[in-house]
Amino acid sequence: MKLYLSPGSCSLSVHIALSEAGLPFTTEKVNLRETPHRTESGVIFTSINPKGYVPALQLDNGELLSEGVAIVQYIADLVPDMLLAPANGSMARYRLQEWLTFISSEIHKGFAPLWNPASTEDVKDAALTRLKSRFDWLSGELADKPYLLGDFSVADGYLFTCLNWMNFLKLPLDPWPVLKAYVERVAARPAVQKALKAEGLA
Repeated sequence: MKLYLSPGSCSLSVHIALSEAGLPFTTEKVNLRETPHRTESGVIFTSINPKGYVPALQLDNGELLSEGVAIVQYIADLVPDMLLAPANGSMARYRLQEWLTFISSEIHKGFAPLWNPASTEDVKDAALTRLKSRFDWLSGELADKPYLLGDFSVADGYLFTCLNWMNFLKLPLDPWPVLKAYVERVAARPAVQKALKAEGLA
Protein backbone atom coordinates (compact mmCIF):
# COMPACT_ATOMS: atom_id res chain seq x y z
CA MET A 1 0.00 0.00 0.00
CA LYS A 2 1.06 3.58 -0.56
CA LEU A 3 -0.09 6.51 1.55
CA TYR A 4 -0.15 9.93 -0.05
CA LEU A 5 0.37 12.47 2.72
CA SER A 6 1.31 15.99 3.62
CA PRO A 7 3.41 16.13 6.82
CA GLY A 8 1.44 17.18 9.87
CA SER A 9 -1.89 17.36 8.04
CA CYS A 10 -4.90 15.12 8.67
CA SER A 11 -3.11 12.35 6.76
CA LEU A 12 -1.00 11.85 9.91
CA SER A 13 -4.02 10.04 11.38
CA VAL A 14 -3.77 7.40 8.64
CA HIS A 15 0.01 7.24 9.00
CA ILE A 16 -0.46 6.50 12.70
CA ALA A 17 -3.06 3.82 11.97
CA LEU A 18 -0.73 2.09 9.50
CA SER A 19 2.14 2.23 11.99
CA GLU A 20 -0.02 0.87 14.80
CA ALA A 21 -1.29 -1.90 12.52
CA GLY A 22 2.23 -3.02 11.63
CA LEU A 23 1.30 -3.31 7.96
CA PRO A 24 3.83 -2.86 5.15
CA PHE A 25 3.36 0.44 3.33
CA THR A 26 5.21 3.21 1.58
CA THR A 27 4.55 6.94 1.61
CA GLU A 28 4.76 9.75 -0.89
CA LYS A 29 4.50 13.40 0.07
CA VAL A 30 2.14 15.77 -1.70
CA ASN A 31 2.97 19.46 -1.88
CA LEU A 32 -0.30 21.18 -1.08
CA ARG A 33 1.28 24.63 -1.17
CA GLU A 34 1.87 24.67 -4.92
CA THR A 35 -0.77 24.76 -7.64
CA PRO A 36 -1.37 22.30 -9.07
CA HIS A 37 -0.54 20.01 -6.17
CA ARG A 38 2.24 17.61 -7.09
CA THR A 39 3.61 14.48 -5.47
CA GLU A 40 7.25 14.11 -4.50
CA SER A 41 7.87 12.33 -7.79
CA GLY A 42 6.36 15.23 -9.76
CA VAL A 43 2.96 13.72 -10.59
CA ILE A 44 -0.02 16.10 -10.56
CA PHE A 45 -1.94 14.80 -7.56
CA THR A 46 -5.43 15.15 -9.05
CA SER A 47 -4.43 12.45 -11.56
CA ILE A 48 -4.20 10.13 -8.53
CA ASN A 49 -6.95 11.54 -6.33
CA PRO A 50 -9.36 13.77 -8.31
CA LYS A 51 -10.51 15.32 -5.01
CA GLY A 52 -7.08 16.91 -4.78
CA TYR A 53 -6.45 16.43 -1.08
CA VAL A 54 -4.84 13.97 1.30
CA PRO A 55 -5.03 11.38 2.68
CA ALA A 56 -5.30 8.89 -0.14
CA LEU A 57 -4.34 5.24 0.18
CA GLN A 58 -3.36 3.26 -2.92
CA LEU A 59 -4.30 -0.35 -2.22
CA ASP A 60 -2.30 -3.33 -3.41
CA ASN A 61 -5.03 -4.18 -5.92
CA GLY A 62 -4.74 -0.74 -7.53
CA GLU A 63 -7.84 0.80 -5.98
CA LEU A 64 -7.62 4.20 -4.31
CA LEU A 65 -9.34 4.80 -0.99
CA SER A 66 -9.79 8.38 0.20
CA GLU A 67 -11.33 10.11 3.24
CA GLY A 68 -9.45 9.53 6.47
CA VAL A 69 -12.40 8.21 8.47
CA ALA A 70 -12.96 5.45 5.91
CA ILE A 71 -9.26 4.68 5.51
CA VAL A 72 -8.50 4.22 9.21
CA GLN A 73 -11.42 1.80 9.61
CA TYR A 74 -10.26 -0.13 6.56
CA ILE A 75 -6.78 -0.42 8.07
CA ALA A 76 -8.16 -1.51 11.43
CA ASP A 77 -10.28 -4.21 9.77
CA LEU A 78 -7.22 -5.60 7.97
CA VAL A 79 -5.70 -6.50 11.34
CA PRO A 80 -8.61 -7.24 13.69
CA ASP A 81 -6.31 -8.86 16.26
CA MET A 82 -4.65 -5.47 16.83
CA LEU A 83 -7.97 -4.15 18.21
CA LEU A 84 -7.64 -0.75 16.54
CA ALA A 85 -11.41 -0.77 16.01
CA PRO A 86 -14.23 -2.76 17.61
CA ALA A 87 -15.89 -5.50 15.59
CA ASN A 88 -18.24 -4.50 12.79
CA GLY A 89 -21.86 -4.58 13.85
CA SER A 90 -21.12 -4.11 17.54
CA MET A 91 -22.38 -1.15 19.54
CA ALA A 92 -18.76 -0.32 20.30
CA ARG A 93 -18.12 0.04 16.54
CA TYR A 94 -20.91 2.57 16.29
CA ARG A 95 -19.36 4.42 19.21
CA LEU A 96 -16.09 4.51 17.25
CA GLN A 97 -17.94 5.91 14.23
CA GLU A 98 -19.63 8.43 16.49
CA TRP A 99 -16.22 9.63 17.67
CA LEU A 100 -14.74 9.70 14.17
CA THR A 101 -17.67 11.76 12.92
CA PHE A 102 -17.42 14.18 15.82
CA ILE A 103 -13.68 14.64 15.33
CA SER A 104 -14.15 15.16 11.58
CA SER A 105 -16.98 17.66 11.76
CA GLU A 106 -16.41 19.47 15.04
CA ILE A 107 -12.63 19.38 15.58
CA HIS A 108 -10.92 18.85 12.20
CA LYS A 109 -13.18 21.22 10.26
CA GLY A 110 -13.26 23.58 13.23
CA PHE A 111 -9.60 24.37 12.62
CA ALA A 112 -10.15 25.34 8.95
CA PRO A 113 -10.66 29.10 9.48
CA LEU A 114 -7.47 29.23 11.57
CA TRP A 115 -5.39 27.99 8.61
CA ASN A 116 -7.10 30.15 5.98
CA PRO A 117 -5.09 33.32 5.29
CA ALA A 118 -8.28 34.93 3.98
CA SER A 119 -10.03 34.56 7.35
CA THR A 120 -10.60 37.81 9.22
CA GLU A 121 -9.66 38.06 12.89
CA ASP A 122 -13.36 37.97 13.80
CA VAL A 123 -13.81 34.72 11.89
CA LYS A 124 -10.73 33.23 13.54
CA ASP A 125 -11.89 34.32 16.99
CA ALA A 126 -15.31 32.76 16.42
CA ALA A 127 -13.73 29.50 15.25
CA LEU A 128 -11.43 29.39 18.26
CA THR A 129 -14.31 30.08 20.65
CA ARG A 130 -16.23 27.16 19.14
CA LEU A 131 -13.17 24.88 19.35
CA LYS A 132 -12.65 25.84 22.99
CA SER A 133 -16.19 24.76 23.82
CA ARG A 134 -15.52 21.42 22.14
CA PHE A 135 -12.27 21.08 24.11
CA ASP A 136 -14.18 21.73 27.34
CA TRP A 137 -16.55 18.89 26.52
CA LEU A 138 -13.73 16.58 25.42
CA SER A 139 -11.93 17.18 28.71
CA GLY A 140 -14.92 15.81 30.56
CA GLU A 141 -15.10 12.76 28.30
CA LEU A 142 -11.42 11.93 28.82
CA ALA A 143 -11.25 12.80 32.51
CA ASP A 144 -11.57 9.20 33.70
CA LYS A 145 -10.14 7.14 30.83
CA PRO A 146 -6.86 7.07 28.89
CA TYR A 147 -8.40 6.89 25.41
CA LEU A 148 -11.72 7.70 23.75
CA LEU A 149 -13.05 4.13 23.88
CA GLY A 150 -11.07 3.16 26.95
CA ASP A 151 -8.42 1.35 24.91
CA PHE A 152 -6.49 2.92 22.04
CA SER A 153 -8.31 3.00 18.70
CA VAL A 154 -7.96 4.69 15.33
CA ALA A 155 -10.14 7.50 16.70
CA ASP A 156 -7.33 8.43 19.08
CA GLY A 157 -4.86 8.76 16.22
CA TYR A 158 -7.27 11.15 14.53
CA LEU A 159 -8.00 13.24 17.62
CA PHE A 160 -4.29 13.42 18.45
CA THR A 161 -3.55 14.65 14.92
CA CYS A 162 -6.06 17.48 15.26
CA LEU A 163 -5.14 18.49 18.81
CA ASN A 164 -1.49 18.54 17.81
CA TRP A 165 -2.29 21.39 15.42
CA MET A 166 -2.50 23.65 18.47
CA ASN A 167 1.31 23.42 18.57
CA PHE A 168 1.59 24.61 14.97
CA LEU A 169 -0.68 27.53 15.77
CA LYS A 170 1.29 28.27 18.96
CA LEU A 171 -1.87 27.91 21.04
CA PRO A 172 -1.14 26.04 24.28
CA LEU A 173 -3.38 23.30 25.61
CA ASP A 174 -2.60 24.41 29.17
CA PRO A 175 -6.22 25.47 29.86
CA TRP A 176 -7.18 21.81 29.26
CA PRO A 177 -4.73 19.72 31.33
CA VAL A 178 -6.68 16.54 30.56
CA LEU A 179 -6.22 17.09 26.82
CA LYS A 180 -2.60 18.08 27.25
CA ALA A 181 -1.93 14.84 29.13
CA TYR A 182 -3.88 12.90 26.49
CA VAL A 183 -1.76 14.33 23.65
CA GLU A 184 1.41 13.47 25.55
CA ARG A 185 0.13 9.94 26.21
CA VAL A 186 -0.69 9.28 22.56
CA ALA A 187 2.56 10.88 21.40
CA ALA A 188 4.54 8.52 23.62
CA ARG A 189 3.25 5.42 21.84
CA PRO A 190 6.08 3.82 19.79
CA ALA A 191 4.00 3.60 16.60
CA VAL A 192 2.99 7.24 16.91
CA GLN A 193 6.60 8.26 17.47
CA LYS A 194 7.55 6.30 14.35
CA ALA A 195 4.96 8.15 12.25
CA LEU A 196 5.92 11.54 13.68
CA LYS A 197 9.61 10.95 13.00
CA ALA A 198 8.89 9.78 9.45
CA GLU A 199 7.08 13.07 8.80
CA GLY A 200 9.82 15.15 10.42
CA LEU A 201 7.58 16.15 13.33
CA ALA A 202 9.58 14.63 16.19
